[in-house]
Amino acid sequence: MAFIFILAFCLLGMLFILFMKNPIIKMVGDDNVLVNHLKNAKWFQNHWRSGIFLFCLNAVLFFSTIFLLYGFMHFLIPYIHFLVMAMAAILSLYLWIGIGKAWRGTKRNRLKMGALGSSFFILMSLFFLYKLVTIKPLYPGEDLFMREIGLDLAIVVTTVAFISCFLFTGVSHKKER
Repeated sequence: MAFIFILAFCLLGMLFILFMKNPIIKMVGDDNVLVNHLKNAKWFQNHWRSGIFLFCLNAVLFFSTIFLLYGFMHFLIPYIHFLVMAMAAILSLYLWIGIGKAWRGTKRNRLKMGALGSSFFILMSLFFLYKLVTIKPLYPGEDLFMREIGLDLAIVVTTVAFISCFLFTGVSHKKER
């Protein structure tokens, strides 16, 4: 049942991203500060370096979001976690679009850069899957349902993030005229 749940949410997330990709990309202009800075950086045009940069950027965004969510857990502010997650998603999309627009190189190297950079989320999905498979109760008789749901949702989020990052950085832009 959990596998069907994960698969359904991943498919819905992918479909939404596929249909809304072009309007979202148009929101970030070519004259953007981030795009111009990365276009002019010589190191960024190497697919390995830009892929590692994207990998590290994804790691920083992911763990800073986790840190913020953990920090806000101690305050009694309702629905603040939704705001944090929405802002993290918007910032991630903005940075991925900027990186995708700044890349100048072959289609094959773009795919390599996108695959390397978004592989962070595959590693996180595999980590959460490992935690799900090896879950054990902390005390006899503990109900593991809530921890399993949390891990299921973590797998869904990281899988959709992988697909989104790869689509926006690896395959999203057409050649310039």
